[in-house]
Amino acid sequence: MSKLFNDNRKTTRLQNWDYRWKGLYFVTVNTKFGENYFGEISNGKMYLNDIGREVEKQWLLTPSIRPDMNLYLDEFKVMPNHFHGIIGIGRNEFNLRSLSFLGLRDLSLLVKDPTSLRMVQSDGINSPNQNIFGPQRKNLGSIMRGFKSSVTSWCRINSHLFGWHSRYHDVLINNDLSLNKIRKYIQNNPKNWERDRFNKKQNRNPK
Repeated sequence: MSKLFNDNRKTTRLQNWDYRWKGLYFVTVNTKFGENYFGEISNGKMYLNDIGREVEKQWLLTPSIRPDMNLYLDEFKVMPNHFHGIIGIGRNEFNLRSLSFLGLRDLSLLVKDPTSLRMVQSDGINSPNQNIFGPQRKNLGSIMRGFKSSVTSWCRINSHLFGWHSRYHDVLINNDLSLNKIRKYIQNNPKNWERDRFNKKQNRNPK
């Protein structure tokens, strides 16, 4: 199996970042074992099948399903075996509570340098592989769990064989330069599919 789809990876979560906080996030979710469940690419254009269209539908529904989180969507793309999207979490009651707990007024400095926040867990030990804020509701993780679950449920109801990779990858976007680069990457993903790192044809182990 390609290392790209190995479930035994360490967490990619930022250790010193509360994922309830206001921010713009680039997320990537793969299918289980990198199977092409969502459609195919021909001549640089993505053609969605039924599952792919449901992925797109559920992503577009995300802000309306969670109106209390003040979410907004930016560029996104459903690919044959993965999904890329940019999602923003705006100012809301849940991240304001978190800021108040930390004695902070805003996150302008932290967004530029998330490592500037120095905290420890309640037991006084700062684990190198665990987010110090622990699991929470109303954060990026809950958004992604809900999104993945809704697609999986639809597939079960409609008797489609399907599975997600157990995790997802996220990047905190902290400036306009990064945002524009990521937007361009997502937009160009279909026409660059032949050399995409998630394309299983490009990542087969030699016999």
